[in-house]
Amino acid sequence: MSLRPTINDVATAAGVSVATVSKAVNGRYGIAPATAARVLKIVQELGYESSLVASSMRSRKTGVIGVLIADFEPFSAEILKGVGAELRDSHYDLLAYAGSHQQQGPGWERRSLQRLSGTLIDGAIIVTPTVVSAAADIPVVAIDPHAGRADLPTVESDSFSGARQATQYLIELGHTRIGFIGGRPDLRSAALRDAGYRRALADAGILFDPALVRNGQYLQETAREPAMSLLRGPRRPTAVFAANDLSGIATLEAAAELGLDVPGDLSVIGFDDIPEASQMTPPMSTIRQPMQTLGAVAARMVVGLLAGEQPETMHILLPTRLIPRATTAPLVAAGRRSRR
Repeated sequence: MSLRPTINDVATAAGVSVATVSKAVNGRYGIAPATAARVLKIVQELGYESSLVASSMRSRKTGVIGVLIADFEPFSAEILKGVGAELRDSHYDLLAYAGSHQQQGPGWERRSLQRLSGTLIDGAIIVTPTVVSAAADIPVVAIDPHAGRADLPTVESDSFSGARQATQYLIELGHTRIGFIGGRPDLRSAALRDAGYRRALADAGILFDPALVRNGQYLQETAREPAMSLLRGPRRPTAVFAANDLSGIATLEAAAELGLDVPGDLSVIGFDDIPEASQMTPPMSTIRQPMQTLGAVAARMVVGLLAGEQPETMHILLPTRLIPRATTAPLVAAGRRSRR
């Protein structure tokens, strides 16, 4: 017998035809009740499961929630952990599907939903969608969306407050020339983090300087050169706030290549608190957003929608928290090495 029982294994064990097993499993007519009971008992004993697609075509339910992500990078991986933990005790399974705005073009989320809904998934969670459009007849929840939509449930972290707190923290350490490595300009979170950075500067009476701003696109490989450009400048910043941890890591790499000591010559703080942030040498200061909680809350909302429940609110905003580590230091201490 194969490791995964087949319909042929069930038929052999029950001493009936494959057609009879099919009738028993699908509750069709033309089979004696005693025979059906015997077949179903063997089905349970063997742990036989009919194919997902065939089952979904009969019941129009798959028992699967899909999570659409742009890529399997650290942020998405933490989201998936949260979704998986929330679904662990439910009767739903998780299907992760990676697409890409760069490779598939605008609207990839909508096309992916159309492909997956109906036969593979009952509901979906879209992570950082650039197009929030649910053109599918299934419940959809968006995490960290491009733009809010009144009729689509969304879950996100408080990017504005987190960015403001990160910048205020650097100001409290004595820094006034604070660089900013921004995220993807088409994403709502990037715009909010830019706004939070500017607000903190304004609150402290520090004039915003566009020469201290670069765009890192939220990716380590694309943030490296902008960070290098910022740190090579004639009046380089004494501190940098990176819109996400991957951009922060790129900034630390650029600083190391230029021979800058962190935090002796440069303080760096990121945003997200992905596992890699605490594993850096030195460990990177950051703003923690509850990534796994984002996934868990979104999964809870989808399950509720599938049960016919209406969410108490269409938009959930989760708080962020400052996590100071070894890549930030007071400006006085930071200047000691360069003055020696």
